[in-house]
Amino acid sequence: MFDRIYTLKAELWLPRPLEEVFNFFADPHNLEALTPALLRFEFLTPGPVEMKPGTRIDYRIRLHGFPVLWQSEITVWEPPHRFVDRQNRGPYRLWIHEHLFEARDRGTNIRDSVRYAVPGGALVQKLLVSRDLEKIFSYRRRKLQEIFRLTIEE
Repeated sequence: MFDRIYTLKAELWLPRPLEEVFNFFADPHNLEALTPALLRFEFLTPGPVEMKPGTRIDYRIRLHGFPVLWQSEITVWEPPHRFVDRQNRGPYRLWIHEHLFEARDRGTNIRDSVRYAVPGGALVQKLLVSRDLEKIFSYRRRKLQEIFRLTIEE
């Protein structure tokens, strides 16, 4: 079905309560704040979005200058500890992103695990996709630290 499935893992601890951190992620509009400007993220789903299994979220990004429509579907919703989104439409042959949240050390530990497959196989993965994802998740980490640091100081 797929050439090869790759896995990306990321982890971050934030000095904020579990419910506060989870609630930030529960609002899909916050995805824009966590996406590098280069991708020109545009949220397309109208109105308030109720997060639950089966919820579909549409947005547009630009990958290497090309516009891409992306639709994610929430397949697992277990507040405030876990949710999973799957790409229904977008640039990947497979994209399943599990978000885990755990209260730890008077804060919240966030763990991400993404299983994905790319068109073009190993060469595209090595030359483009792995670098892109590394930059995106690095940006996301910095933005989360910035956002929640600002919350601490308020």
